[in-house]
Amino acid sequence: MAANQGGRTRRRLSTEERREQLLSVGARLFSESPFDDVWIEQVAEIAGVSRGLLYHYFPTKRDFFAAVVERESERMLRMTAAVPGVPVREQLTAGLETFLEYVQAHAHGYRAFHRADAAGDQAVRRVYQRALAAQERQILAALGADPEFGPDFGERPEIRLAVRGWLAFTTAVCLEWLRGTELSREQVRELCARALLGVLTV
Repeated sequence: MAANQGGRTRRRLSTEERREQLLSVGARLFSESPFDDVWIEQVAEIAGVSRGLLYHYFPTKRDFFAAVVERESERMLRMTAAVPGVPVREQLTAGLETFLEYVQAHAHGYRAFHRADAAGDQAVRRVYQRALAAQERQILAALGADPEFGPDFGERPEIRLAVRGWLAFTTAVCLEWLRGTELSREQVRELCARALLGVLTV
């Protein structure tokens, strides 16, 4: 424990807690500003740590942003993981509802994740592209495991392209929704669900 000037004690964060704190600060800053406009000194000041400590966790700003992107990717994959044995059509509404709850609750992280595509740093962009590819594989695997579609369904080039296009559509809809639209979460959910069911009929 460390005492502050007011005489109160402040619990020292564990390594994982500190890392999570830094990533949360990074998600907010990267969601608000382009990669080149975010300074490590700014992150350290907001988090109340030294620049040296921040570099201890993340050797470069590239590593820091990549870690923000990877954290959000892992969250999204967990949120949207398919339930084995349940048809895709039955899971779709509940899955999208969970995903949209995440988008609202972690708006900074979601925006930061998608800002990575516009980052001038190619290494960060590769992290982002790998994350999108993982989302695509997860959807295709769920379709392949559903008897309605069958194991070869996701191997069809037009289906792979359709799923990739749907992910881009959903991203655009969610980012616009976060900016403020007249659509409710339920309306956004139904819009995205109808779009996916539509592309699966190609």
